[in-house]
Amino acid sequence: MRATRAEVDLDAVAHNVCALRSLVAPAEVCAVVKADGYGHGAIAVGQAAVEAGATWLGVALVEEGAVLRRSGIDAPILLLSQPRHDDVDAAVALGLRLSAYTPDGLDAIVAAARRHETVVPVHLKVDTGMNRVGAAPEHVPDLARTVTDCPELTFEALWTHCAVADEPGNEFTDVQLDRFDAVTEVLAREGLVPRLRHAANTAAALDHPRSRLDLVRVGIGTYGLAPSPALDGRADLRPALELRAEVAMVKRVRAGERISYGLTHRFDRNATVATVPIGYADGVTRRLSATGGDVLIGGVRRPIVGTITMDQLMVDCGDDEVAVGDEVVLIGRRGDAAITAQEWADRVDTIAYEVVCGIGPRVPRHYHRSGRPGAAGAAT
Repeated sequence: MRATRAEVDLDAVAHNVCALRSLVAPAEVCAVVKADGYGHGAIAVGQAAVEAGATWLGVALVEEGAVLRRSGIDAPILLLSQPRHDDVDAAVALGLRLSAYTPDGLDAIVAAARRHETVVPVHLKVDTGMNRVGAAPEHVPDLARTVTDCPELTFEALWTHCAVADEPGNEFTDVQLDRFDAVTEVLAREGLVPRLRHAANTAAALDHPRSRLDLVRVGIGTYGLAPSPALDGRADLRPALELRAEVAMVKRVRAGERISYGLTHRFDRNATVATVPIGYADGVTRRLSATGGDVLIGGVRRPIVGTITMDQLMVDCGDDEVAVGDEVVLIGRRGDAAITAQEWADRVDTIAYEVVCGIGPRVPRHYHRSGRPGAAGAAT
């Protein structure tokens, strides 16, 4: 019912998957749709990605895998973190591919596989230097032997995650890949060979061809955003999300008047102010109030003034005519004017990932097919 909405172009998603597939071929593509598809909607994005040729989907939580399965998606779904013991049964019942990196984690998976009378494909994760999760390289051979010796498990993949691949020229990515190759060689000498190896996220896929291997896990690239400004333009990606609202109130204020909580902004001239019904509860971070955030009204860039509140923000429209119901673009393009998720991120010292993931659940997502060349085709 809200005029405030996030518009998601599923043909842009399809285009991005196709562009990334072409880049990394013959490696397969795993579209990562955790965090409700980075705020875009996991089900719709997952379906569009699979239709465009992604052969895998990736999630962080068992619950996220359950949402995809209930929607009818039957593609392989990789759980990117080792499940807690209490969640293993549900993960196995859903037919998820499970990451593992501890002996206890493998024991729990084996027990669940026996209870469900099934065989579970396992992806052993190696910590090659990010020091978040994963098995130390010297522990991987023991884990691999456990997997290959157990009839309830199959050694489907060996994988790792790159910590600084979004920084071109940072040599640590090659250090990580060297360590990963060394583990692979140790396993091969014992005949412990997984069906797949994967190391590349979007950034590594763009900047480190040697990381592409058998499968790449593309998260932010699926949504048409570069992992960092330094990698912008490395692939033909189209932003899939536009955030927009409508003007809810228009008023004139006089020079010297102040506005919003704290009365932090003082007008130095008479001005027309548009109130827009979207705020920090919807993901428009309050810090934009102090760092020069803008919106587009009538295709013109206009500054946010005063403190962004939970449900509303105010825009200085100068002496221009603005009316209730006029479109307000917070992220998106109108003509030659554009405001991007990366611009927001730069203004508040974060990353575009956090901007799109932060768009709150009370902002309805609307899906459409743009039908642009290179996309999957327009929806009926």
